[in-house]
Amino acid sequence: MGADAHTAGNSLPFLRVCGLTKSYARPTGILRGGVPVAAVRGVDFEIPAGEILALVGSSGSGKSTVARCVTRLERPDAGQIWVGGTDISRLGNRGLRSFRSEIQMIFQDAVTSMNPRFSAAQIIEEPLLIQGPGNKEEPRKRARELMSEVGLSPSSADRSVMEFSGGQRQRLAIARALALQPKLLVLDEAMSGLDLSTEAQITSLLLELQAAHSLTYLFISHDMALVARLADAIAVISAGRIVECGPTAQVISSPNHPETRALLASAKTFQKNYADVLGVSG
Repeated sequence: MGADAHTAGNSLPFLRVCGLTKSYARPTGILRGGVPVAAVRGVDFEIPAGEILALVGSSGSGKSTVARCVTRLERPDAGQIWVGGTDISRLGNRGLRSFRSEIQMIFQDAVTSMNPRFSAAQIIEEPLLIQGPGNKEEPRKRARELMSEVGLSPSSADRSVMEFSGGQRQRLAIARALALQPKLLVLDEAMSGLDLSTEAQITSLLLELQAAHSLTYLFISHDMALVARLADAIAVISAGRIVECGPTAQVISSPNHPETRALLASAKTFQKNYADVLGVSG
């Protein structure tokens, strides 16, 4: 589990979310602008530096909205998002620029987050060129190093991203996210399109990278069997609210909320996997 990647006594949160609220307008066809609908309502959680928090919930629970607010792809209506000692929830574009390198997001569908006209190297180089224009040789060198680190051959650097498999594209997405040396990765259902074998490989890769770079992860998922192998703690979200939160083994072995129990029941492979993973009886 991710607990091996951080030192004992490391309890200061790198990410702290307080009272996060976000609503969207539901089109009515009658009233211009529509009726506001709350996607996230008063969400609170924190992640100590170097740990993994899994935010789990069913479709429509609000977990992806949380991810987009934390990365400031969306501006929250209310609440605070503390990164280190700074609340980024109200920062404008200029103020956010210095934080973009510290927080990176990996999306569910890697291919739709990439320019299909780009080569693998260009995908990884892009954030480096945006953040620091200058010598173009250094980004190319860095791209090849990152490809190797995520398990891709640097010899494929000039291949189109469309020539890669789904698992390879997700590795490319991870390499691109690492290019700016972030401290926090937000992974929004990043495993949901992968087969079980590839999912296991990417899980191992994420844990290796976490240990190597002292990364903090906010891992968004609906799959309890997956987060049991990956997360230090689990927060369960339902209808835009956190309904249960605690250490992974505790949440899994003694679920308190009906939504938590429903998520456990829906993980078909969970019953045969979680005892071995966590060392608890089934």
